[in-house]
Amino acid sequence: MTASGERGSARTLFSSGWGYFCYRAELAKFTPTSLWCDLSPVEWLLRKMGENLQMQTATWLVSRELTEAAGPWDVRLLSDDDGEYFCRVILASEGIQFVPGAKVYYRLSPSNRLSFVGMSDKKKDALLFSMKLHAKYIRSLEESDRVRAVCLAYLQNWLWAFYPERLDIVAELERLAKELGGGLQVPALRWKYAWLKPLFGYRFAKRTQMLFPELKHSFVASWDRIAIQLQGGKPPPRI
Repeated sequence: MTASGERGSARTLFSSGWGYFCYRAELAKFTPTSLWCDLSPVEWLLRKMGENLQMQTATWLVSRELTEAAGPWDVRLLSDDDGEYFCRVILASEGIQFVPGAKVYYRLSPSNRLSFVGMSDKKKDALLFSMKLHAKYIRSLEESDRVRAVCLAYLQNWLWAFYPERLDIVAELERLAKELGGGLQVPALRWKYAWLKPLFGYRFAKRTQMLFPELKHSFVASWDRIAIQLQGGKPPPRI
């Protein structure tokens, strides 16, 4: 049932808002994005890929018919396997209907989670495969200048995951970008870490940029756990 009271078909895909927390669910942060609304499959993918957005997997309500139409989970993917799967679900749907009143509470996990790519070559290979499938899927819905521009933005957004450690994948992405009528630039470091590049090199600056958020999350999670104990509660087990 939609927010307006209209019932969707078996091919309607429903979504909801989601917020993340460490241990105290009451502190969950719900940050709306441009995906938090009713959208057609192509519009949803345009926003997801072009703006580098995501929806937590528990936000989806999928019918059996739609699940069967999307096909099985691709076990070859060690990273972004959920992103690739739900891309196919969206592709098979008649559209996405957002349910404003529903909420998903997502507990953040440490960097050893399956979705964390880090420096794993196997996960980087899987991510490249998923990215190529994403571009293929959206172009099967619409072949246009705006779709090609979004695919280029998508490649650029994720280039940092491979550069400079996997120049073979970088070359493959540059080839794909050329086919789309554009090119790629060396990934820019965030300003907080860019000053490290001339002193210690790009690799060191990039690793620092990746490591610091994980350390920050670990500190926040530890404090959140302690806060529950100080309040006399029992925190959930560490993931």
